[in-house]
Amino acid sequence: MPVVLLPTPDNLQRAAERLRAGGLVAFATETVYGLGAHALDPGAVAGIFELKGRPLFDPLIVHVSSTDRARELSAAWPDVAECLATRFWPGPLTLVLPRREVVPDLVTAGLPNVALRWPAHPVAQQLLLLADCPVAAPSANRFASISPTSAADVAAELQHDPDLWILDGGPCTHGLESTVISLVSDRPIVLRLGSLAVEDLEQELGPLTVANRSVKESELQSGLASPGHLSRHYSPRTPLRLMQAGDLDAARERQQRVGLLCFGAQANSSSAEDFAVIENLSAKGDTREAATRLYAALRLLDQAGLDLIVAVELPPQGLGRAINDRLRRASH
Repeated sequence: MPVVLLPTPDNLQRAAERLRAGGLVAFATETVYGLGAHALDPGAVAGIFELKGRPLFDPLIVHVSSTDRARELSAAWPDVAECLATRFWPGPLTLVLPRREVVPDLVTAGLPNVALRWPAHPVAQQLLLLADCPVAAPSANRFASISPTSAADVAAELQHDPDLWILDGGPCTHGLESTVISLVSDRPIVLRLGSLAVEDLEQELGPLTVANRSVKESELQSGLASPGHLSRHYSPRTPLRLMQAGDLDAARERQQRVGLLCFGAQANSSSAEDFAVIENLSAKGDTREAATRLYAALRLLDQAGLDLIVAVELPPQGLGRAINDRLRRASH
């Protein structure tokens, strides 16, 4: 099993040295746990793809310790980047910008842009400062499976690597990946819905286009513009169907053991009574709580010996849009 370490000053220093030397370290962020490697070391970055089983066409997000460090990796820093960084960094927002040549092709899937984020979690921040290098870090799980929101999740997902170090920063407070916005064209475009609601971005930028694509691997002719664009992603081993609340009766009749992933008052409806297991993302109907609990609830249902998981769509506002996006991809 991987080695789980408390983020003591000594362990943080050792983990930083491991990153500088080309090793891998999993660590907590406010969104999900990341699997980190020195972003400017192609050999180290290759280890991420190997350990996760991640395809090379899927670009990585580079984590930095400050806005100044982000500028060092970007060939252009427009006013809109400064506006968003000032307002939302450190935090769950990733900016896609033209890259400098120092960023390896392996990090960007051969594309001319790089995805940059300054995370807010104190463990991530301390690790980045001590490592004194940019860190490429996708979610610390097997490719396309449920993202990890605790150190135990990472250890279970990547148990085949007994040499992996995991810095345990506790449960993630946001629970969904960062929102990704591209700043490489005339108008900003949201490439991935995430922990920062589009409505919050629109308060700064005005109406935004959400180019939240779903791409099959067989259709790809070049690298993805952003992580999280594959039609199948974030998936439990148990089949998952995304439904409207009114379709729940039909779902129960088709399988012997069916679990329900629901939200708010849906758990109290007559349609929910006969499900074998019920996970309510938020009994009080709070989408932020639902986002924080999403992946943990999916893991619990996936471990319950079910034939099918039925997930009910959330209201498509705020973080409900991002949660529905994850559930749609999980259902493929």
